[in-house]
Amino acid sequence: MHSDYKDLLKPEVINTISGLELIARLVVDNFLSGLNHSRRVGSGMEFSQYRAYEPGDDLRLLDWKMLARSGRYYVKQAEIETNVSIKFILDSSDSMAYEENGLSKLAFSKVIAASLGFLSHRQGDALGLFALNDKSLFHLQPEVRKQHYHRFLQKLSQIQNEGKWPKNPAALEKFHDHSQREMILFITDFYEYDTEISSLINSLKSPRNEIIVIHLMGKKELEFDYSGTVILEDLETKQRIKVNASEARKNYVSQFNQHLKNLKEDFLASNIHYHLFNMEDDLNETLQFFLKNRTQIL
Repeated sequence: MHSDYKDLLKPEVINTISGLELIARLVVDNFLSGLNHSRRVGSGMEFSQYRAYEPGDDLRLLDWKMLARSGRYYVKQAEIETNVSIKFILDSSDSMAYEENGLSKLAFSKVIAASLGFLSHRQGDALGLFALNDKSLFHLQPEVRKQHYHRFLQKLSQIQNEGKWPKNPAALEKFHDHSQREMILFITDFYEYDTEISSLINSLKSPRNEIIVIHLMGKKELEFDYSGTVILEDLETKQRIKVNASEARKNYVSQFNQHLKNLKEDFLASNIHYHLFNMEDDLNETLQFFLKNRTQIL
């Protein structure tokens, strides 16, 4: 079995239920094995229900399922009722077909959702899944049932990108549940013509929920890491433009960094959590960011 989930980041693996589940398990096991112990017992970013076994611990507290899955010994520290509803909203427009190193943004968004979903499922959270563009809306309402995570993976593996982001999503009410605590994880590359994506995200914020925005970008996009004369294509309109990379880089990087700064500040003002994810980054930081902000809704 692979010990590093990055060895499995291939389209033929990601687009299967078993492949997504294996990647998610490896991501979470890797994260938990390197996690610092909490200074207090209870809920929080340290996934405090478990800690590594230490000599002298009561063997009755060992989690045998975790041992079978990971080959490592974990002790249950607390059984605290901290269940929430977790809703994943994926941008499935054509811009998410952008690839670097053979993997698309949509494929990465599936890996992120599967991994955070596995971690949430382990904590007893209800999982929901939504994906939208101007051609279709996919939705799987949150449930806690044991078999639901596999249904979640099945639906996740089937999502395809097409079209553009809808200007006025007609099914906004499907994203809201005012009856219980919920966390919304929004995964997008923020390819928008005006403010259609950021406006929708802001409209979802309420006093009873927490929203995490994961901004998915490629290394080449962030650094404009091209050379010579290149032809850039808009994946949604199919328009092309020829540019000299060295001449365009300085202005592009400056304007793009300002755009990122504005996005982050706008979301901060609305009490929305923003996380930039480079497709070459390790997922540990994203999992820790998720757990840290999950505590705010408990």
